[in-house]
Amino acid sequence: MLNKSISTQRLTLIVGGILLIIKFLAYFLTDSNTILTDALESIVNVVAGAFGLFSLSVSALPKDENHPYGHGKIEFISAAVEGILIIIAGLLILAKSAYNLNYPAPVHDVDTGLWIVAVAGGINYLLGVYVERVGKSNSSLVLVASGEHLKSDGYSSFGMVIGLAIIFFTDFLWLDSVIAIVFGVIIIFAGTKVIKSALSGIMDEVDYELVSEIVKVLNQNRHPDFIDIHNLRVIKYGAALHIDCHITIPWYFNTVQAHDQVKNLEDLLKLNTEKPVEFFIHVDPCLPLCCLSCIKEDCPERKSDFQQKISWTTENIMLNKKHGL
Repeated sequence: MLNKSISTQRLTLIVGGILLIIKFLAYFLTDSNTILTDALESIVNVVAGAFGLFSLSVSALPKDENHPYGHGKIEFISAAVEGILIIIAGLLILAKSAYNLNYPAPVHDVDTGLWIVAVAGGINYLLGVYVERVGKSNSSLVLVASGEHLKSDGYSSFGMVIGLAIIFFTDFLWLDSVIAIVFGVIIIFAGTKVIKSALSGIMDEVDYELVSEIVKVLNQNRHPDFIDIHNLRVIKYGAALHIDCHITIPWYFNTVQAHDQVKNLEDLLKLNTEKPVEFFIHVDPCLPLCCLSCIKEDCPERKSDFQQKISWTTENIMLNKKHGL
């Protein structure tokens, strides 16, 4: 998985470098702020791509004494750096475009620049779709962020093509700076979104969609000896997951039986999770109050009749207490 992510990021970096050279040649040919906007965003693509490649290489390192959970967290740092670079590029675009609104500069060879931006934008969009797909299949935030950025670059290029076409047919030079300002703002918002996603990972914010998938698996494969599961927490380390929880089992089970149930739970989640995952599972003995919702029919120590099964949800499974009626 990581080898695929690294090779994909390397491809992104190579293509980004080629497009960067082409776009700056187009800018020097046309003196267009709109094309400069595209070129500056390509600088971000290359720098972020280089740092992303470095972070994926570090993330692939095995666990060691100083990093017992692995090195996957660096992917969130990489995504945050990419977001900051995107915002800086957007601010530079706004500054230059605002200046040229007051002091407009002539634009040359708009038709040539239009075709260059169109081709580069199409390449970026198609590459972004591919990179994002690989990132999602490999649970790589670095690739997902790169893919989203490349796709937004493609959208921006499409808008710039429309703007350049208008300038070509109307000769309204001020539109060049206005279009650049609009896309500068869009780029800043895209960078903010990437930073927010990265900070969520660094701060171990709950991924409710992921927790919901885990809860669905547990409900669909509920074993009678899994009397209760609570205090469920999921932490992301790059492409890997760390899951810890409390499982309540019959109090009269010996240590071998308790270990078997923990192993059953681990195997169940590993089988239904595409990502590498490790576990820390705490075992709790059942209490008399558990009998009311316990689905174990052959229990020799039942203290009261079964009344109602409690379904696990994203809300109750994360609480640090046994479920009861």
